[in-house]
Amino acid sequence: MARTNNDDLLMEDDLAAAFLGEGDEMVAVKEEIAVEEPQAEVSEPVEDEWENTDDFPGQLAVDVYETADKLVVKARTAGIKKSDLNVSISDNVLTISGVLSAGEDEQTTRWHIQECYWGEFSRTIALPVQVREDENSVKAELKDGVLTIAFEKEKVESPTIITVQ
Repeated sequence: MARTNNDDLLMEDDLAAAFLGEGDEMVAVKEEIAVEEPQAEVSEPVEDEWENTDDFPGQLAVDVYETADKLVVKARTAGIKKSDLNVSISDNVLTISGVLSAGEDEQTTRWHIQECYWGEFSRTIALPVQVREDENSVKAELKDGVLTIAFEKEKVESPTIITVQ
């Protein structure tokens, strides 16, 4: 039996031996398991149902956090031109959308791996705190493939205490 440095821990063979007993029984059980394992079927590749993404624009990954006076939204937008990016806010709901162009080579005859998303993308986020929506209170910057949008938070008045008489 194989043992580890810690005698309290049993290896896989030790556990099997504890339940099945020592000797030939264990070998026979291992052989049965090996014989009974199903063989993977080899089949022709099936067209992926999700391959056609024309109806479903890609999602944009975002980080949202706040500081004492600002709410900040950051999104990875590597490869996107400013002219292909649309950012809007209405009723405290932020929408970021655009198009990521692949710049495909017309000479491509066959793809071997295609993992990058190309095409339209969109992300709508209900902001977790009230922000000021006027142009002077929002700053958007696209730098090094990261879109950063900083909103000034709306000053929320403390609730008024009403004394019940």
